[in-house]
Amino acid sequence: MNSPQLPLGLSFPRDQRLDSYRDAPDGLLPTLAGIAAGSGDGAFIAGAAGAGKTHLLLATCAQAAAAGMSMTYLPLRAFGAHAAAALAGQGTVRLACVDDVDAILDQHAAEVALFELHNRVRDAGGALLYAASAMPAQLPVALPDLRSRLAQGARFALGLPDEVLRRQILRERAVLRGLELDGAVLDYLFRRVDRDLTSLTVLLDRLDRASLAAQRRITVPFLKSVLDPAA
Repeated sequence: MNSPQLPLGLSFPRDQRLDSYRDAPDGLLPTLAGIAAGSGDGAFIAGAAGAGKTHLLLATCAQAAAAGMSMTYLPLRAFGAHAAAALAGQGTVRLACVDDVDAILDQHAAEVALFELHNRVRDAGGALLYAASAMPAQLPVALPDLRSRLAQGARFALGLPDEVLRRQILRERAVLRGLELDGAVLDYLFRRVDRDLTSLTVLLDRLDRASLAAQRRITVPFLKSVLDPAA
């Protein structure tokens, strides 16, 4: 069996699991759980930044890895101009999770490499899980054969979580770190920092480290001292 493959330095965040995704479209989580268990051809997830696409791809990878399945996570935007080489060099796995498909659609060589990767994985009986800002029919894909491959599996559209749901998710992620965020702390955060969940989770990790180092719980005064130590 091939071992799980991940870009260097990537780990599975503990708060990005399928059962921690909130307000999922009907059928999405069972479909991803099936893919992680080795059934199904794959799926395509569309949504704006902050909708949770990366969460779902990493969660599916984590569940597949826990089941002993060979898998890889490919963040195409992070690869930049090297995307074609990264895709061409990717070995055959049972599950390939390809993030930010729209990041390579101005690179002909990368489109060809992604098309060829899709065929390698499917020919070997594996599945592909894609994520992009829009559905395949709305993406400016230059290679017709690639567009058809992207549209082969189940397709799901994600909406952006409202503030009530973002607060719930942030509280749940804090609990996983042994932290408690009361209403006053959340009010302060949502007034003064970026409100997308990615930024908030990065900040939560920073607060976790600062709270542990100072042996203090997170209050508004402590939050102020971390975010603006010169004040």
